[in-house]
Amino acid sequence: LHARYVLNLLHETRKHLKQLPNINHVSTCYSEEVTVCGDLHGQLDDLFLIFYKNGLPSPSKSYVFNGDFVDRGKQSLEILIILFTFLLIYPKEVHLNRGNHEDHMVNLRYGFCVGQIAMSRVHGKKILKMVQNVF
Repeated sequence: LHARYVLNLLHETRKHLKQLPNINHVSTCYSEEVTVCGDLHGQLDDLFLIFYKNGLPSPSKSYVFNGDFVDRGKQSLEILIILFTFLLIYPKEVHLNRGNHEDHMVNLRYGFCVGQIAMSRVHGKKILKMVQNVF
């Protein structure tokens, strides 16, 4: 995606998350499935495998992602784009919990910051700053 669209997605995600309380209660009825995921760490293939086995988020398929979306893997930004898009499309079915890797100091240590700046030399710093703001 062009950086303009990534920045727009990040802005809309931030706006949405600011409206939510710090703690969200997620409840389901007996007939509804909830998939709980954690520690994607930039491994896009893992996210695709989860969606392949459990289906994409939808009104009948809820997901809770328990943080650590980024770092270590090479496709952290792609994971954020997918998760944030599903969050905006299905705000009642997709829930994102912040993990310790959604922190600027941890991102510096484990590579998300360096990878992001290198990936988009022109807009990398601006995208990284906005991602940190969303976190």
